[in-house]
Amino acid sequence: MQDHACVPLTDYQEFSPDEMLARAQAFYASCQRRHTIRSFSDKPVSKELIETCIRSAGTAPSGANHQPWHFVAIQDADLKRQIREQAEALERSFYEGRAGEEWLGALKPLGTDAQKPYLETAPWLIAVFSQKRGGIHAEDNQQNYYVHESVGLATGFLIQALHQAGLVTLTHTPKPMSFLTEICQRNPDNERPYMLLIAGYPAEDATVPEHALVKKDLSEISTFL
Repeated sequence: MQDHACVPLTDYQEFSPDEMLARAQAFYASCQRRHTIRSFSDKPVSKELIETCIRSAGTAPSGANHQPWHFVAIQDADLKRQIREQAEALERSFYEGRAGEEWLGALKPLGTDAQKPYLETAPWLIAVFSQKRGGIHAEDNQQNYYVHESVGLATGFLIQALHQAGLVTLTHTPKPMSFLTEICQRNPDNERPYMLLIAGYPAEDATVPEHALVKKDLSEISTFL
């Protein structure tokens, strides 16, 4: 490696092989209990909890460590109403034909439609934005690298952080998502909406589509050479 400023690795924890496997199995079991749901309770969730989960997302790896993401956590009822109105308008055109028959057929087992009441019911919406320029410091203005990959990793960290905290989530990607830029008052010249994440407690009558429980076998998603 080239010379660079560095510090010793002091916070790594090593476990015995048996404990490593046990921890991996426990995490897998926890992941199996993570479900995407569409029926949320309006039960409040503290700002501190959401802040902590976003801090976890901020630890994700990124191109050149530029951390090209910004998370807008929304609990304001009026803003949530605006987001629902804009999202449902887009979804109506999607389900009325813009999506195409094949896409709509793929969604049918999930029972989705243009109605998105959870955008107002859930206590928190988290709009994730990607940034074209930035850097390791907030005031930097450099080219960001591997932006899509980096923001995807951070979003995955956030979903798992919320799950580990005891909340449920739903990923929502209305197309186009430019209305989020205006509602969240972000800079359209540098930032692009990446995803809208709904977070909160499940409603008492929340369900999981049987279709969503089908996961590919290890042999179908991996190859060991």
